[in-house]
Amino acid sequence: METNVTTDKDTTGADFVPATTGSVKIVVCDRGFVLIGRVTIKDNYVTISNCSCVRTWGTTSGLGQIAKNGPTTKTKLDEQPTTTVHELQVVMMIDCEESKWNLQFQ
Repeated sequence: METNVTTDKDTTGADFVPATTGSVKIVVCDRGFVLIGRVTIKDNYVTISNCSCVRTWGTTSGLGQIAKNGPTTKTKLDEQPTTTVHELQVVMMIDCEESKWNLQFQ
């Protein structure tokens, strides 16, 4: 997989490179959105770079299964641009075993 890394501006105008910062987490947001990507938190906002929406979990034992073991053959991910949500919209965040998701977020 080839990745193009671009430099963006954060809310303060400082440069950052979203593809290389933050740890991989599943972010469950209100209204049922489940996102995965590299998470950084700043000034009450959660930014998810290398973001995908988890459309179908494809698990037999919940989100913890894909957090620990990576996506299954039935997991459906829809890539989307870097996504920022207010921390009050976050229901929970699950740390992922990054090595299992490495190909998804290089």
